[in-house]
Amino acid sequence: MNQFYITSSIPYVNGEPHIGHALEFILADSMARYARELNKQVIFSTGTDEHGSKIFNKAKELNLDVLDFVNQTSNQFKELAKSLNISNNRFIRTTDQNHIDRVKLIWQKMSKDFYKGKYIGWYCDGDEAYFTDSEVRKMNGICPNHNKPFQKIEENNYFFPLSKYSERIYQAIVDNKFKIYPAGKRNEMLSFLSDGLEDISISRPIKKVPWGIEVPGDRTQTIYVWFEALLNYITVLGYPEHSDFKQYWPANIQVVGKDVARFHAIIFPAMLMNLGLELPQNLYIHGFVGINGKKMGKSLGNSINPSQIIQKYGVDPTRYYFLRHISSSSDGDFSFEAMDEAYNNELANELGNLVQRSVVMINKYLNGEIGDIPPPEHDIIPYKRAIEAFHLDQAIDEVFKQVRSLNQYIDETKPWEIAKQNDQEHLREVLEYLASSILEVAFLLRPFLPETAKKIEGIFKSNKLPSKVDLLFLKIEKSKKNEAN
Repeated sequence: MNQFYITSSIPYVNGEPHIGHALEFILADSMARYARELNKQVIFSTGTDEHGSKIFNKAKELNLDVLDFVNQTSNQFKELAKSLNISNNRFIRTTDQNHIDRVKLIWQKMSKDFYKGKYIGWYCDGDEAYFTDSEVRKMNGICPNHNKPFQKIEENNYFFPLSKYSERIYQAIVDNKFKIYPAGKRNEMLSFLSDGLEDISISRPIKKVPWGIEVPGDRTQTIYVWFEALLNYITVLGYPEHSDFKQYWPANIQVVGKDVARFHAIIFPAMLMNLGLELPQNLYIHGFVGINGKKMGKSLGNSINPSQIIQKYGVDPTRYYFLRHISSSSDGDFSFEAMDEAYNNELANELGNLVQRSVVMINKYLNGEIGDIPPPEHDIIPYKRAIEAFHLDQAIDEVFKQVRSLNQYIDETKPWEIAKQNDQEHLREVLEYLASSILEVAFLLRPFLPETAKKIEGIFKSNKLPSKVDLLFLKIEKSKKNEAN
């Protein structure tokens, strides 16, 4: 099939965007762009999660109408996507009437499986999530994400029988019908499933959570924020009747952070099974981004708004750092010092210098003229394998191996010496090979650094090079220590 559907998770809008959101947007965008290079018809959806007690309380704290608050914060995430050159063609908000209407319809379809009962257990308001006794014991009663004790709550809610789906989900993962990356996260989910699942509460009393979607037929309850938010991946396609849903579901790839992995690897598949729908083909779970070797957090005062990085370095250098220097399979770290090194040593010295010196030599020795240059015979299979295994850092490594190899080729062939020998045929062969190989580099960079790729192609794609080309990356001064703090 030519259709390709990819989603990021939808950020919760109780605060401004941080670099973890930027990482996820960039990862998902790179996969979407890669799919387009394979001539796929792509729907790439992101959006914002806008219901729940945290948002209601935050708006109250700021003395804002809650809808005004979510309008403001949702717009910040839209702007982040725009500033990072994210190519999503869908942006869903869980306060959209279309989403609300379809969630109510889905609730009614699923309700044959629901039952009402008393929930007595543990809850973290910061995560807006429920936790089992065994989970709370393992964490010594303290939520590690918020460094606060779990709340013991008792309330009458609707329940979803998650327990009855555990074997089916386990088997789907084992049989690779539902693939989870990286392998460590796949094993973690299988271990969690093998312990057996408990039924989950899927509503809250409206007195406690007034900001949410009302349970159809019960005005005393609102639908649990995580339950309805997960449905955005099908409501954005117009489930159940729209042609987009019929053509694009199941999702080819879902990109999520490890903090929401269980919702996407266990609860959402169970919901889909209830509806008789296929599971997503691939779930890619990325790690967290720390700052200067420390966990990022407001309490530590080291949170960075991605706009700070974009303003200092530009869009593609920001994308480059998050794709190459944050591991695709584990947690990573950001510092302005490390960003300086990556920018000056890799983008400016390696890639930028390769393009600049090649342009200068072609203009000097060939009067800027290159013919219909044949494509180079480089092995790009490792690059493709890396992308398709969700190792985007390794894919960019493959491209920069080629960049370094081409710089070395210049140093070894010494076109300036060939020119002195007046061997025009050999000189043209060397420089046209360079031009052809640089075009291939640009092609391979399209999913990751789209504007840089476009600039390089603009230089080398015509038979006549421009007489003067600006540097791709102007070197920058080193950042002050602890600029993030």
